[in-house]
Amino acid sequence: MAAAAVGGGQTLGRSSFSRASPNPASSSSGAAGIKLGPNGAAFVSSGIPDLDKILGGGFLLGSVVMVMEDTDAPHHLLLLRCFMAQGVVHKQPLLFAGPMKEPQLFLGTLPAPVSSSKEDGRHRVMGVGTSSDGRASDEGLRIAWQYKKYFGEEKTSHFEHKESKQEFSHDFDLRKPLERHLLKGQHIECVSTQDTDTLSNMQDRCSTFLSKLPRKDGGNLSAGRIAIQSLCAPQCGYFEKASA
Repeated sequence: MAAAAVGGGQTLGRSSFSRASPNPASSSSGAAGIKLGPNGAAFVSSGIPDLDKILGGGFLLGSVVMVMEDTDAPHHLLLLRCFMAQGVVHKQPLLFAGPMKEPQLFLGTLPAPVSSSKEDGRHRVMGVGTSSDGRASDEGLRIAWQYKKYFGEEKTSHFEHKESKQEFSHDFDLRKPLERHLLKGQHIECVSTQDTDTLSNMQDRCSTFLSKLPRKDGGNLSAGRIAIQSLCAPQCGYFEKASA
């Protein structure tokens, strides 16, 4: 498995690892899913919060991560799915390449974020949403007012701030598939590595994908994700074609 966190027109200094910032709310780059580290490095989440902490903040923007695949313990698929799902949730462009005939079917295995169910519950408590006659809206305003009355503005704002800090990385429910509407209307490309004759062709597809990413605009960074499953798998026949 190969995972790449790529940025549009960013020229930041990079290092292999970066010490985790003592402040959990690291400065934001202004783009969804991108966090700036203490040394000016930009990170995107791996999709696994604990792994982000081990890596000192996540995957460096512009880096390539290779994961050895093990058929007896397919943890690489867990990492691949979470990495892709995190990018979809952040609405980052995604290129997925796999050794199957219809790689777009793999998108149906991406997990849904656990936070979405918590957010829905919070919206119900706070009364978000209206009915046709508007009574649900009035009831929601009353509940929200009571909530602030008993718990105070400070705790309410603290809760909202805590929720915003968690947006960089989500916990995913592997039992629940990602909602289909998140996959529609986004820049998601799927490529079958069986249809690419050589590794050079695969590289060209990645270069074309990168060229479509938004450039750095007004100091804000942009990010895209490339996920390749089973790079150089036997069924792709790359080495047979190269030796022919």
